[in-house]
Amino acid sequence: MDLHVDRFGHARWGARALRAALGRAGVGREKREGDGKTPVGSFPMRELLYRADRLARPKTALPTRALAPEDGWCDAPEDPRYNRLVRLPYAASHERLWRADALYDLIVPLGYNDDPVQPGLGSAIFLHVAAPEWTPTAGCVALARDDLLALLAEADPGSRVIVSDDGG
Repeated sequence: MDLHVDRFGHARWGARALRAALGRAGVGREKREGDGKTPVGSFPMRELLYRADRLARPKTALPTRALAPEDGWCDAPEDPRYNRLVRLPYAASHERLWRADALYDLIVPLGYNDDPVQPGLGSAIFLHVAAPEWTPTAGCVALARDDLLALLAEADPGSRVIVSDDGG
C-alpha cells in the first residue's frame, strides 16, 4: 500500500485520511540541498529506524534497525557518503539522528536521490513523526506518531510515499 500526500498535507493510506507536515518551502519537482522543499514523486520506503530506548520495536514488514546515539546522516554534497547513514563523529556536514525531541523516534528513509546519489539534489528525505504543533519540516513528510505506527504495521517493502503537487 502507498501513502499519497498532496501539496496541502492531505494524506491517504488506504481508506484512511491523515494529516501530514511537509517542507517549509512546500513541495517541488526541482529539489536542491537545503531548499526546504519536499520532493514531488514516488519514493520507496527503504527501512525503519527507531529509538529502542523510547519504544518497543514497531510491528512492520519493513527492514528494521534500532538507532544508536552515534547515528547521523551526511548532508554534505561533496562528501562520498552524501545522503547516507554515517557514524558520528563524522567530519563532513551531517544531521544527528539521535534527537532530544521525539521527531526521529521513528524514521523511514525514503528512496529519494539514493539510487544513484546525485550530489546537491537533496538528502535526508524521511517519513518521520510530526512536531506536536505541526510545524513544517526541512523537506520530509511527517505524520502523527499514532498514524505512523498504524501505517508501519501495514507497510511492506513495496510500499511507497507518493507526493503530488496538486490539491488532491
